[in-house]
Amino acid sequence: MNLSEIAYRRVVVKLGTSVLTSGSKQLDKAHMVELARQMAALMRSGVEVVLCTSGAIAAGREHLQYPVLPDTMANKQLLAAVGQSQLILAWSQLFSIYGLHVGQLLLTRADLHDRERYLNARDTLNALLAHNIIPIINENDAVATNEIKVGDNDNLSARAALLCDADLLILLTDQKGLFDADPRTHPNAKLISQVEKIDDSLRLLAGGSVSGLGTGGMSTKLEAADIARRAGIEVVIASGHHPDVIKKVVAKESIGTHFSAIENPLESRKQWILAGPAAQGSLVLDAGAVKAVTEKGRSLLSKGIIGVKGEFERGATLQLVDQNGKIIARGITRYCGEALGLIAGKHSDEIESVLGYDYGDAIVHRNDMVVL
Repeated sequence: MNLSEIAYRRVVVKLGTSVLTSGSKQLDKAHMVELARQMAALMRSGVEVVLCTSGAIAAGREHLQYPVLPDTMANKQLLAAVGQSQLILAWSQLFSIYGLHVGQLLLTRADLHDRERYLNARDTLNALLAHNIIPIINENDAVATNEIKVGDNDNLSARAALLCDADLLILLTDQKGLFDADPRTHPNAKLISQVEKIDDSLRLLAGGSVSGLGTGGMSTKLEAADIARRAGIEVVIASGHHPDVIKKVVAKESIGTHFSAIENPLESRKQWILAGPAAQGSLVLDAGAVKAVTEKGRSLLSKGIIGVKGEFERGATLQLVDQNGKIIARGITRYCGEALGLIAGKHSDEIESVLGYDYGDAIVHRNDMVVL
Protein backbone atom coordinates (compact mmCIF):
# COMPACT_ATOMS: atom_id res chain seq x y z
CA MET A 1 0.00 0.00 0.00
CA ASN A 2 1.50 3.33 -1.06
CA LEU A 3 1.53 5.91 1.74
CA SER A 4 1.28 8.77 -0.76
CA GLU A 5 -2.08 7.42 -1.89
CA ILE A 6 -3.57 7.15 1.63
CA ALA A 7 -5.80 9.99 2.75
CA TYR A 8 -5.89 9.06 6.44
CA ARG A 9 -3.32 9.43 9.19
CA ARG A 10 -5.10 7.64 12.06
CA VAL A 11 -7.92 5.07 11.79
CA VAL A 12 -10.18 3.46 14.41
CA VAL A 13 -11.49 0.01 13.47
CA LYS A 14 -14.49 -1.32 15.40
CA LEU A 15 -15.23 -5.03 15.19
CA GLY A 16 -18.59 -6.36 16.34
CA THR A 17 -19.14 -9.74 17.97
CA SER A 18 -20.88 -11.04 14.84
CA VAL A 19 -17.76 -10.25 12.81
CA LEU A 20 -15.38 -11.89 15.29
CA THR A 21 -17.47 -15.04 15.59
CA SER A 22 -18.67 -15.14 11.95
CA GLY A 23 -22.14 -15.76 13.39
CA SER A 24 -21.05 -18.82 15.40
CA LYS A 25 -20.73 -19.25 19.17
CA GLN A 26 -16.94 -18.99 19.21
CA LEU A 27 -14.21 -16.67 18.01
CA ASP A 28 -13.31 -17.24 14.36
CA LYS A 29 -9.52 -17.11 14.68
CA ALA A 30 -9.02 -17.64 10.94
CA HIS A 31 -11.02 -14.50 10.18
CA MET A 32 -9.44 -12.57 13.04
CA VAL A 33 -5.95 -13.22 11.64
CA GLU A 34 -7.11 -11.93 8.26
CA LEU A 35 -8.35 -8.71 9.89
CA ALA A 36 -5.07 -8.43 11.82
CA ARG A 37 -3.18 -8.82 8.53
CA GLN A 38 -5.07 -5.88 7.01
CA MET A 39 -4.48 -3.67 10.05
CA ALA A 40 -0.78 -4.63 10.10
CA ALA A 41 -0.53 -3.62 6.44
CA LEU A 42 -1.92 -0.22 7.35
CA MET A 43 0.62 0.16 10.15
CA ARG A 44 3.47 -0.70 7.76
CA SER A 45 2.16 1.99 5.40
CA GLY A 46 2.40 4.62 8.12
CA VAL A 47 -1.29 4.71 9.10
CA GLU A 48 -1.86 4.44 12.85
CA VAL A 49 -4.56 1.95 13.88
CA VAL A 50 -6.72 1.79 17.01
CA LEU A 51 -8.81 -1.36 17.44
CA CYS A 52 -12.12 -1.28 19.32
CA THR A 53 -13.09 -4.91 19.80
CA SER A 54 -16.20 -6.63 21.05
CA GLY A 55 -16.32 -10.31 21.91
CA ALA A 56 -15.25 -10.61 25.58
CA ILE A 57 -18.46 -12.30 26.74
CA ALA A 58 -18.49 -14.61 23.69
CA ALA A 59 -14.84 -15.52 24.39
CA GLY A 60 -15.69 -16.17 28.04
CA ARG A 61 -18.50 -18.55 27.13
CA GLU A 62 -16.24 -20.40 24.73
CA HIS A 63 -13.37 -20.71 27.23
CA LEU A 64 -15.71 -22.04 29.94
CA GLN A 65 -17.25 -24.46 27.43
CA TYR A 66 -20.63 -22.75 27.23
CA PRO A 67 -21.91 -22.97 30.82
CA VAL A 68 -25.65 -22.61 31.43
CA LEU A 69 -25.92 -19.52 33.63
CA PRO A 70 -28.85 -17.33 34.71
CA ASP A 71 -29.00 -14.10 32.69
CA THR A 72 -27.83 -11.79 35.50
CA MET A 73 -25.45 -8.82 35.54
CA ALA A 74 -23.05 -10.77 37.80
CA ASN A 75 -22.87 -13.68 35.37
CA LYS A 76 -22.33 -11.38 32.39
CA GLN A 77 -19.50 -9.76 34.32
CA LEU A 78 -18.12 -13.21 35.15
CA LEU A 79 -18.04 -14.11 31.45
CA ALA A 80 -16.49 -10.75 30.57
CA ALA A 81 -13.80 -11.14 33.25
CA VAL A 82 -12.83 -14.58 31.92
CA GLY A 83 -13.27 -13.67 28.26
CA GLN A 84 -11.42 -10.36 28.22
CA SER A 85 -8.10 -12.05 28.99
CA GLN A 86 -8.77 -14.65 26.29
CA LEU A 87 -9.72 -11.95 23.78
CA ILE A 88 -6.63 -9.82 24.37
CA LEU A 89 -4.44 -12.96 24.31
CA ALA A 90 -5.89 -13.91 20.93
CA TRP A 91 -5.25 -10.44 19.48
CA SER A 92 -1.74 -10.33 20.97
CA GLN A 93 -0.86 -13.66 19.36
CA LEU A 94 -2.36 -12.71 16.01
CA PHE A 95 -0.64 -9.32 15.76
CA SER A 96 2.66 -10.86 16.89
CA ILE A 97 2.65 -12.80 13.60
CA TYR A 98 3.23 -9.41 11.95
CA GLY A 99 5.75 -8.20 14.53
CA LEU A 100 3.31 -5.86 16.29
CA HIS A 101 2.63 -5.37 19.99
CA VAL A 102 -0.75 -4.47 21.47
CA GLY A 103 -1.81 -2.49 24.54
CA GLN A 104 -5.16 -2.89 26.29
CA LEU A 105 -7.44 -0.05 27.43
CA LEU A 106 -10.60 -1.01 29.31
CA LEU A 107 -12.93 1.97 29.64
CA THR A 108 -16.29 2.89 31.15
CA ARG A 109 -18.35 6.02 30.79
CA ALA A 110 -16.89 7.15 34.12
CA ASP A 111 -13.47 7.35 32.46
CA LEU A 112 -14.95 9.63 29.81
CA HIS A 113 -17.11 11.65 32.22
CA ASP A 114 -14.25 13.11 34.23
CA ARG A 115 -12.26 15.61 32.18
CA GLU A 116 -8.91 14.65 33.77
CA ARG A 117 -9.45 10.91 33.24
CA TYR A 118 -10.58 11.64 29.69
CA LEU A 119 -7.32 13.47 29.00
CA ASN A 120 -5.29 10.70 30.70
CA ALA A 121 -6.93 8.10 28.43
CA ARG A 122 -6.09 10.29 25.44
CA ASP A 123 -2.45 10.56 26.54
CA THR A 124 -2.22 6.77 26.92
CA LEU A 125 -3.64 6.24 23.43
CA ASN A 126 -1.20 8.70 21.92
CA ALA A 127 1.75 7.18 23.78
CA LEU A 128 0.93 3.69 22.51
CA LEU A 129 0.60 4.92 18.94
CA ALA A 130 3.85 6.89 19.19
CA HIS A 131 5.63 3.61 19.97
CA ASN A 132 3.98 1.70 17.11
CA ILE A 133 1.79 -0.29 19.52
CA ILE A 134 -1.82 -1.01 18.55
CA PRO A 135 -4.25 0.15 21.29
CA ILE A 136 -7.05 -2.36 21.80
CA ILE A 137 -10.11 -0.84 23.45
CA ASN A 138 -13.12 -2.51 25.01
CA GLU A 139 -15.69 -1.58 27.62
CA ASN A 140 -14.70 -2.72 31.10
CA ASP A 141 -17.72 -5.03 31.35
CA ALA A 142 -16.31 -6.92 34.34
CA VAL A 143 -16.83 -3.92 36.63
CA ALA A 144 -19.20 -1.62 34.73
CA THR A 145 -22.77 -1.19 35.93
CA ASN A 146 -25.62 0.03 33.75
CA GLU A 147 -25.17 3.51 35.24
CA ILE A 148 -21.55 3.85 34.08
CA LYS A 149 -21.58 1.77 30.90
CA VAL A 150 -21.23 3.39 27.51
CA GLY A 151 -23.48 0.47 26.59
CA ASP A 152 -22.24 -0.61 23.18
CA ASN A 153 -18.92 -0.64 21.38
CA ASP A 154 -20.23 1.39 18.45
CA ASN A 155 -20.54 4.46 20.66
CA LEU A 156 -17.36 3.52 22.52
CA SER A 157 -15.46 3.42 19.23
CA ALA A 158 -16.76 6.88 18.30
CA ARG A 159 -15.53 8.20 21.63
CA ALA A 160 -12.19 6.48 21.05
CA ALA A 161 -11.99 8.19 17.66
CA LEU A 162 -12.49 11.53 19.38
CA LEU A 163 -9.99 10.65 22.11
CA CYS A 164 -7.20 9.94 19.65
CA ASP A 165 -8.15 12.58 17.06
CA ALA A 166 -8.70 10.01 14.31
CA ASP A 167 -9.43 10.82 10.68
CA LEU A 168 -11.58 7.76 9.97
CA LEU A 169 -13.85 5.42 11.95
CA ILE A 170 -14.62 2.04 10.34
CA LEU A 171 -17.59 0.17 11.84
CA LEU A 172 -17.45 -3.44 10.66
CA THR A 173 -20.60 -5.49 11.10
CA ASP A 174 -22.58 -8.41 9.66
CA GLN A 175 -24.35 -6.11 7.18
CA LYS A 176 -23.00 -4.49 4.01
CA GLY A 177 -24.00 -1.06 5.30
CA LEU A 178 -27.16 1.00 5.75
CA PHE A 179 -30.03 0.12 3.42
CA ASP A 180 -33.11 2.10 2.36
CA ALA A 181 -35.25 -0.71 3.84
CA ASP A 182 -34.64 -3.68 6.11
CA PRO A 183 -32.79 -6.21 3.87
CA ARG A 184 -33.99 -9.06 6.10
CA THR A 185 -37.60 -8.46 5.02
CA HIS A 186 -37.17 -6.48 1.78
CA PRO A 187 -35.05 -8.40 -0.75
CA ASN A 188 -35.02 -5.39 -3.09
CA ALA A 189 -33.57 -3.05 -0.46
CA LYS A 190 -30.77 -0.87 -1.82
CA LEU A 191 -27.53 0.03 -0.09
CA ILE A 192 -27.14 3.71 0.78
CA SER A 193 -23.57 4.40 -0.30
CA GLN A 194 -23.27 8.04 0.84
CA VAL A 195 -24.79 9.98 3.74
CA GLU A 196 -24.34 13.72 4.09
CA LYS A 197 -26.85 14.29 6.91
CA ILE A 198 -28.23 12.12 9.70
CA ASP A 199 -31.88 12.99 10.29
CA ASP A 200 -35.01 11.37 11.74
CA SER A 201 -35.94 9.71 8.45
CA LEU A 202 -32.55 8.00 8.32
CA ARG A 203 -32.84 6.84 11.92
CA LEU A 204 -36.13 5.13 11.09
CA LEU A 205 -34.24 2.87 8.69
CA ALA A 206 -31.99 1.55 11.48
CA GLY A 207 -33.01 -1.82 12.93
CA GLY A 208 -31.75 -4.02 15.73
CA SER A 209 -28.88 -6.49 16.01
CA VAL A 210 -29.25 -9.19 13.36
CA SER A 211 -27.16 -11.90 15.01
CA GLY A 212 -28.41 -11.52 18.57
CA LEU A 213 -24.78 -11.99 19.70
CA GLY A 214 -23.89 -8.36 20.33
CA THR A 215 -25.40 -5.26 21.94
CA GLY A 216 -25.26 -3.01 18.90
CA GLY A 217 -27.58 -2.67 15.93
CA MET A 218 -27.66 -0.21 13.05
CA SER A 219 -29.23 2.44 15.31
CA THR A 220 -26.17 2.50 17.59
CA LYS A 221 -23.95 2.76 14.52
CA LEU A 222 -25.87 5.85 13.41
CA GLU A 223 -25.41 7.34 16.88
CA ALA A 224 -21.68 6.61 16.67
CA ALA A 225 -21.45 8.05 13.16
CA ASP A 226 -23.21 11.24 14.29
CA ILE A 227 -20.79 11.74 17.19
CA ALA A 228 -17.70 11.12 15.06
CA ARG A 229 -18.69 13.22 12.07
CA ARG A 230 -19.44 16.23 14.30
CA ALA A 231 -15.78 16.04 15.33
CA GLY A 232 -14.63 16.08 11.71
CA ILE A 233 -14.13 12.30 11.44
CA GLU A 234 -15.29 10.34 8.39
CA VAL A 235 -17.23 7.13 9.11
CA VAL A 236 -17.81 3.98 7.07
CA ILE A 237 -20.18 1.13 7.98
CA ALA A 238 -19.29 -2.01 6.05
CA SER A 239 -19.32 -5.80 6.16
CA GLY A 240 -16.50 -7.28 8.20
CA HIS A 241 -16.38 -10.23 5.82
CA HIS A 242 -15.91 -8.28 2.59
CA PRO A 243 -12.49 -9.25 1.13
CA ASP A 244 -9.78 -6.74 2.13
CA VAL A 245 -12.50 -4.48 3.58
CA ILE A 246 -10.20 -2.39 5.78
CA LYS A 247 -7.66 -1.84 3.04
CA LYS A 248 -10.36 -0.92 0.52
CA VAL A 249 -12.17 1.49 2.85
CA VAL A 250 -8.92 3.30 3.62
CA ALA A 251 -8.21 3.47 -0.12
CA LYS A 252 -11.63 5.18 -0.47
CA GLU A 253 -13.15 2.45 -2.60
CA SER A 254 -16.95 2.47 -2.73
CA ILE A 255 -17.75 -0.10 -0.05
CA GLY A 256 -20.51 0.07 2.54
CA THR A 257 -22.07 3.34 3.68
CA HIS A 258 -19.84 6.41 3.90
CA PHE A 259 -20.72 9.30 6.24
CA SER A 260 -19.11 12.61 5.39
CA ALA A 261 -17.43 14.54 8.16
CA ILE A 262 -18.85 17.94 9.11
CA GLU A 263 -16.57 20.58 7.62
CA ASN A 264 -16.29 22.73 10.74
CA PRO A 265 -15.61 20.20 13.50
CA LEU A 266 -16.16 20.92 17.17
CA GLU A 267 -13.18 22.11 19.16
CA SER A 268 -11.74 19.79 21.80
CA ARG A 269 -13.81 20.85 24.80
CA LYS A 270 -17.08 20.57 22.90
CA GLN A 271 -16.05 17.15 21.63
CA TRP A 272 -15.74 16.08 25.26
CA ILE A 273 -19.17 17.55 26.10
CA LEU A 274 -20.67 15.57 23.22
CA ALA A 275 -18.85 12.28 23.74
CA GLY A 276 -17.89 12.09 27.38
CA PRO A 277 -20.25 12.78 30.26
CA ALA A 278 -23.66 11.15 30.58
CA ALA A 279 -26.47 13.69 30.91
CA GLN A 280 -27.47 14.01 34.57
CA GLY A 281 -30.69 15.91 33.90
CA SER A 282 -32.54 18.01 31.39
CA LEU A 283 -33.90 21.51 30.93
CA VAL A 284 -37.11 22.11 29.00
CA LEU A 285 -36.94 25.24 26.84
CA ASP A 286 -39.72 27.44 25.52
CA ALA A 287 -39.96 28.17 21.80
CA GLY A 288 -38.06 31.44 22.07
CA ALA A 289 -35.13 29.83 23.88
CA VAL A 290 -35.03 26.95 21.37
CA LYS A 291 -34.75 29.47 18.54
CA ALA A 292 -32.11 31.50 20.38
CA VAL A 293 -29.97 28.42 21.01
CA THR A 294 -30.37 26.65 17.66
CA GLU A 295 -30.63 29.54 15.20
CA LYS A 296 -29.04 32.58 16.81
CA GLY A 297 -26.03 31.02 18.55
CA ARG A 298 -27.06 32.35 21.97
CA SER A 299 -26.41 31.07 25.49
CA LEU A 300 -29.35 29.69 27.47
CA LEU A 301 -30.86 32.18 29.91
CA SER A 302 -33.12 31.43 32.87
CA LYS A 303 -36.08 33.20 31.26
CA GLY A 304 -36.33 30.52 28.55
CA ILE A 305 -36.46 27.54 30.92
CA ILE A 306 -39.93 26.14 31.61
CA GLY A 307 -38.94 22.84 33.23
CA VAL A 308 -36.09 21.29 35.24
CA LYS A 309 -35.73 17.49 35.42
CA GLY A 310 -33.29 15.52 37.56
CA GLU A 311 -31.07 16.22 40.53
CA PHE A 312 -27.66 17.58 39.62
CA GLU A 313 -24.87 19.85 40.80
CA ARG A 314 -23.29 22.88 39.19
CA GLY A 315 -21.01 21.73 36.36
CA ALA A 316 -23.18 18.75 35.38
CA THR A 317 -23.82 17.91 31.73
CA LEU A 318 -27.49 18.35 30.79
CA GLN A 319 -29.74 17.77 27.82
CA LEU A 320 -31.62 20.78 26.51
CA VAL A 321 -35.00 19.72 25.13
CA ASP A 322 -37.95 21.44 23.52
CA GLN A 323 -41.54 21.19 24.76
CA ASN A 324 -42.04 17.99 22.73
CA GLY A 325 -39.10 16.32 24.45
CA LYS A 326 -36.78 16.50 21.44
CA ILE A 327 -33.12 16.92 22.42
CA ILE A 328 -31.73 20.04 20.79
CA ALA A 329 -28.41 20.44 22.61
CA ARG A 330 -26.08 19.21 25.35
CA GLY A 331 -24.26 21.53 27.71
CA ILE A 332 -22.70 22.19 31.09
CA THR A 333 -24.85 24.03 33.61
CA ARG A 334 -23.53 26.87 35.76
CA TYR A 335 -26.27 26.32 38.36
CA CYS A 336 -27.40 23.25 40.31
CA GLY A 337 -30.83 21.70 39.81
CA GLU A 338 -32.26 23.10 43.03
CA ALA A 339 -31.24 26.64 42.08
CA LEU A 340 -32.62 26.27 38.57
CA GLY A 341 -35.96 25.20 40.01
CA LEU A 342 -36.13 28.59 41.72
CA ILE A 343 -34.98 30.82 38.85
CA ALA A 344 -36.54 29.02 35.85
CA GLY A 345 -38.66 31.47 33.87
CA LYS A 346 -37.23 34.52 35.66
CA HIS A 347 -35.22 37.34 34.12
CA SER A 348 -31.45 37.22 34.53
CA ASP A 349 -31.43 40.35 36.69
CA GLU A 350 -33.59 38.53 39.26
CA ILE A 351 -31.13 35.66 39.85
CA GLU A 352 -29.14 37.26 42.68
CA SER A 353 -32.22 38.47 44.54
CA VAL A 354 -33.77 34.98 44.39
CA LEU A 355 -30.68 32.89 45.15
CA GLY A 356 -28.51 35.32 47.12
CA TYR A 357 -25.66 34.76 44.66
CA ASP A 358 -25.03 35.00 40.94
CA TYR A 359 -22.83 32.86 38.65
CA GLY A 360 -23.68 35.02 35.66
CA ASP A 361 -26.61 35.47 33.28
CA ALA A 362 -25.96 32.31 31.24
CA ILE A 363 -27.36 29.09 32.66
CA VAL A 364 -25.57 27.14 29.91
CA HIS A 365 -23.00 29.31 28.16
CA ARG A 366 -22.61 29.02 24.41
CA ASN A 367 -18.99 27.93 24.88
CA ASP A 368 -20.17 25.03 27.03
CA MET A 369 -22.89 23.87 24.63
CA VAL A 370 -23.15 21.52 21.65
CA VAL A 371 -26.22 22.09 19.49
CA LEU A 372 -27.56 18.85 18.02
